[in-house]
Amino acid sequence: MVDKLFTDVRLAAWYDRLHPWDARSDFEFYLPLVLAAESVLDVGCGTGALLHRARESGHVGRLCGLDPAPGMLEMARARADIEWVLGDASAALGQFDLVVMTGHAFQVLVEDDELRAALAAIAATLTATGRFVFETRNPLVREWETWDRRYSGEATDETGAVVRSVCEVAQPVHGDLVSFTHTFTSAGWEPEVSRSTLRFLGPEALSGFLSEAGLVVAEQFGNWDRTPLTDTSPEIITSARRSG
Repeated sequence: MVDKLFTDVRLAAWYDRLHPWDARSDFEFYLPLVLAAESVLDVGCGTGALLHRARESGHVGRLCGLDPAPGMLEMARARADIEWVLGDASAALGQFDLVVMTGHAFQVLVEDDELRAALAAIAATLTATGRFVFETRNPLVREWETWDRRYSGEATDETGAVVRSVCEVAQPVHGDLVSFTHTFTSAGWEPEVSRSTLRFLGPEALSGFLSEAGLVVAEQFGNWDRTPLTDTSPEIITSARRSG
């Protein structure tokens, strides 16, 4: 099921305000990769911010954004010079030199079968020298313990309207699944509640799923500055290629 945050156009319109470009170190990492690739597929593209910036920065090749959420794609379609496709990772869209999943979108694949199907489809879209680059949070750091502070806040639009978002993590956390809610409030709104579950996989489990899909880890980093992955790294940033 697609989360309400992503299907509701009103909430989707606030996503980039609550997560602005200059506060996202992941985009600083991904943008050079996108600009260096002739064809790029962004799986879980959301509002399309990364591909928008790539086109604005001079990318002249094929850019394609794929997302299952109509609300997010409505925002993304502000640019008509990029392909926007409503669907999930199983969509057949041809081959690409680079496939990315940003914003921890990889973690929404919570079921084994769902994850295997997505990885198999992504592997099939890669050219012989293509790369699949994505990130997932390091489960050893237990970042969810700070989400009530880190992901609660407010944003203001050009009319002066204010939306406040409050994040709450369901307790206790069992296994590798973390469930949480975002509650959005604004003057004149009824409170809107977004419910999500993310999966936290470690490097060994990730490698196993990638291998099943015919992919192998080419590079792996622990943070956006490309520092090595350690037990205390906040991220597991993976660049994978086809193993054959």
